[in-house]
Amino acid sequence: MSLRAIVLAASCLALSSVYAAAPAPTTASTLPKLVVVLVVDGLPNEQVQRYRDQFGQGGLRRMLDQGASFSNAHQAHGVTVTAIGHSAVLTGAYPYVHGIIGNNWIDPVTKKSVYCTEDTNYTYIGEETKTSDGTSPARLKVNTLGDELRYATGSKSKVVTVSGKDRGAILLAGKTGTAYMYMDKTGNFASSTYYMKQHPEWATKYLATRPQDRYYGKTWSALLPEAAYAGDAPEELNAPKAGGHNRLPYTYYSESGEIDAGYYASLRVGPYLDQLTLDFARAAVEGENLGRNPAGVPDLLGVSLSAHDYVNHAFGPESKLSHDHLQRVDRMLADFFNYLDKRVGMDNVLVVLTADHGFANTPEFSQTQHYDAQRLDGDQLMAALDKHLEARFGVAKLVQAWSLPNIHLNYALADQNKLKREDVENAAAQYLLAQNGIADTFTRSQFESGAVQGTHINTLMRRAWNRQLSGDLMVITKPFWYFGTGNSGTSHGSPYAYDTNVPLMIMGKRWIKPGAYGEYAEVVDIAPTLAKLLHLRPPAGSEGRVLTETLR
Repeated sequence: MSLRAIVLAASCLALSSVYAAAPAPTTASTLPKLVVVLVVDGLPNEQVQRYRDQFGQGGLRRMLDQGASFSNAHQAHGVTVTAIGHSAVLTGAYPYVHGIIGNNWIDPVTKKSVYCTEDTNYTYIGEETKTSDGTSPARLKVNTLGDELRYATGSKSKVVTVSGKDRGAILLAGKTGTAYMYMDKTGNFASSTYYMKQHPEWATKYLATRPQDRYYGKTWSALLPEAAYAGDAPEELNAPKAGGHNRLPYTYYSESGEIDAGYYASLRVGPYLDQLTLDFARAAVEGENLGRNPAGVPDLLGVSLSAHDYVNHAFGPESKLSHDHLQRVDRMLADFFNYLDKRVGMDNVLVVLTADHGFANTPEFSQTQHYDAQRLDGDQLMAALDKHLEARFGVAKLVQAWSLPNIHLNYALADQNKLKREDVENAAAQYLLAQNGIADTFTRSQFESGAVQGTHINTLMRRAWNRQLSGDLMVITKPFWYFGTGNSGTSHGSPYAYDTNVPLMIMGKRWIKPGAYGEYAEVVDIAPTLAKLLHLRPPAGSEGRVLTETLR
């Protein structure tokens, strides 16, 4: 055999070996039929760890045992609120890119407060719509994983989201999905005219059954034996409220004695709002035939459970009510997973669970732990700042507007009085730093010059600051302090770990390697990871990493 023939034969043999070893091409059968993205609003990861031994077998424990779970996962931006956290989940982006810088913020042109999902071009379908109600994703500046899924499949994939809050549904649905949200006045779930002119037949039939009315007069009682709550904060930290509405058992009714708007609003605090949300999600799965797409492409269902946030705001994550509520969420998820197993088959479902933010403990509880913890009245602080700047520069109203942690200065007034903008910023920052409860401030000049560098918190605050929308100053409280008033309850919003550390779990045995992962992860990693598994282009603003350590 000639040398040329030998080389040719060897090349053919090598090529045949390469093709024989090459992976099989991607087919519809290798992709999930349904991706379920669950967001438990206001769930700190510490609660998952603290109460995990009390979970049942089929909900959170199933995800912990059968999925990949990250104990060191974070909402990695400095302003940890609902709208920003939900935006991170499926955009993979930070606020400086996606443009959702708060639940509310100050419009840089009008200097008036705007809501993250308000859009007066659209209304709720069949429901009263106020100017500030959330009806569209217009203020979200980037797309989501669901948008990329619909793009890749020629809009054949269905993307449906459901939440107790409009922002929870709309910011998961992206630009081309369909969002349904709970209506406080009627207890219905409604979409808006941004998505459709009228509800589909399945939704209309479901709403006609009035499932929200069945909880009138029902009582939320402790799920576990009393000994299980022994480690919770003493109830004596908060005086009892009329009607028992900061104790268990907790009864749902209306002062009028009728099923009315007061009753429907009351359902937000406690397990029944989440049950209604999951029930509507079931109706959506069946009505839209999610997971059984006739085109053979994946569908996406987003479910944001809002009630845990309301419970933690009212009572604190250390409370018996919060403890019990999480146990009830766990059991609800077990029922939902069992439903999906029968309807779609869990072997065909990929599930992600996370949260939009964590929570601070109530100051009353933190003080019992010898922490320096208080509420800080933001309006009083801003009034005092304005007076200080007037005394310093001889010009009134240099503080133009605020939606803390963002503060807007009146640059036009400063220019008119020949004041250097940076001088006004620095004077304001120095004053704020001298006030009790304030940890740090950041100015527009610092952000724009790139001076906000170095520390982890500086990185988080830089990500939270949007050049076009954010304030001229951003301020953060000391740990365990937060902006608020009153003498009960708590909040969130800081760059500290109790607000940023959230659960991140992914379950799907055909695609995910189970395990407890200690690697640092961020919620923005969810979108690129799902894009990898679904063979999609990542969303436009995505900066997260693919969680390759979890992939089979």
